[in-house]
Amino acid sequence: MHADIVFTNGEVITVDKDCSIMEAVAIKDHTIIGVGQMKEVGGFIGENTKVIDLEGKSLLPGFIDPHLHLTIYGTNLLGINCASPEIDSLEILYEKMKKKAEQTPKGEWIRVTSFNENAVKQKRFPTIQELDAISAEHPIVIIRVCNHTSIANSKALELAGITSKSENPAGGEIERDVHGELTGKMIENAHMHLFNVADYSADEIKKGLKLASQIFVESGITSLHDAGSYGWGPDILQLMKTSIDSGDVKNRVYALIGSLTDSESFIRHMIDESIVTGDGDEWFKIGPAKLFTDGSSTGPTLSTREPYDSDPTDTGILYYDQERMNEILGEAHRKGYQITAHAQGDRAIEMVLNCIEEALEKHPRTDHRHRIEHAGIASKDLQERMKELGVVVIPNPAFMYVNGDSYLEFYGDRVHVMYPANDYLEKGIPFAFASDTPVVDHNPLLGIHAAVNRKTISGQDAGIYQRVSVLEAIKAYTYMGAYASFDEKQKGSIEVGKLADLVVLDQSILSANRESIKDLTVELTMIDGEIAYEKQYSKRK
Repeated sequence: MHADIVFTNGEVITVDKDCSIMEAVAIKDHTIIGVGQMKEVGGFIGENTKVIDLEGKSLLPGFIDPHLHLTIYGTNLLGINCASPEIDSLEILYEKMKKKAEQTPKGEWIRVTSFNENAVKQKRFPTIQELDAISAEHPIVIIRVCNHTSIANSKALELAGITSKSENPAGGEIERDVHGELTGKMIENAHMHLFNVADYSADEIKKGLKLASQIFVESGITSLHDAGSYGWGPDILQLMKTSIDSGDVKNRVYALIGSLTDSESFIRHMIDESIVTGDGDEWFKIGPAKLFTDGSSTGPTLSTREPYDSDPTDTGILYYDQERMNEILGEAHRKGYQITAHAQGDRAIEMVLNCIEEALEKHPRTDHRHRIEHAGIASKDLQERMKELGVVVIPNPAFMYVNGDSYLEFYGDRVHVMYPANDYLEKGIPFAFASDTPVVDHNPLLGIHAAVNRKTISGQDAGIYQRVSVLEAIKAYTYMGAYASFDEKQKGSIEVGKLADLVVLDQSILSANRESIKDLTVELTMIDGEIAYEKQYSKRK
């Protein structure tokens, strides 16, 4: 049998059980049919086989990001995105917003995304007065980079029915000044509820999905686990599925049943419809039922057992009490779902572990692969319980690079057990690295860089004991992502019979300086045996 494509002369990082490094790979249709040294794979080359000389560059399994927000990332590209480095002050941001207002019909939304108060010269949030001065006729919302906090103008609050007399929602805060007047700042569940009126249209969402998918493909992300968005979850799933069927979304998607605005109703709807984890196919599959437990690590609003180092009066925000969480996720477990929860602080992680423990005691199940998303401050006692319960953890190594300086301020010595990959390795706790984009950059090579170095963007050490090797980091961004969705027999490593989802880098990652891994780039992405993205190659036969 002759192959359609054969990659030769490469550093083939197979991520098989032996972490084998090979030279060549053969592809037929959508499947890997040969892996080995050149003399073993050369027999697959026929007259019509395309041969790609890798010239010593790395060939990896396609990256699998097990926690990102596909829809949110995509819709962020439609408005004013503060991820742009040129927006380094409130003045520049306001100028862009004024121009946007001039081009936008009155009454339509002006949305600003990925705002970080620490990235602008003023080191503060906008005020409601400043936003009202930009426009009183357009609803305006500025969304913080964590997607847990926003600032709205008076028009937006009016449309949302929010006044100075409105009560705070459970797990959220409508901020007021010393006089009891609205500041426009919406925190946690208050921010989530605002998006009941500030959400995007179906056409906008489909446009965003297409844009996001192409960017992810160019970064080597062949599969992703979508961790939820604003809006009514079933509608988002349908738009996602339609976009995959049309070819606008090229990545394989494992869809978590969670929403930033109402996870509980979303989970209940899916249970009532008898749609459960694993339903779907290799392109679009239903994932775990997911709740939000606490806030963000940079807010900081995550829920801790001890007060923040930066504020002895603050221990963060919880969305649910233990009884309610156990009831919602416990029922999902009983119905056959994989279950998970966003849990950043140690108090929140403890609650999720309590929930999983009770669910398994009442309704035992082997190989459940229940997850915890992020597990930010994973203290040693919590790690022991993760191991005991068979939990899969989804940490975010790039958070330590991008946010580590803030973490040192907020949490002090607790950084040594934040996203503790090496501890997980030593204890045998399964984990898969994720970006949580758009919270930080989606680039898996940045995540690998951060996991290998454990230094902050300013160069400070941030729990260097938690460093892992390059091969271990690659496994956490490939095979373990497949494991977290029960797909390790189909993808996640370069082995005969698996799906031909592959990535070629611009050089050898194993020979690269560990402090420069983030500067490597993707030269080619293959999905299902088809080249979905390619830079120019110098040699072809």
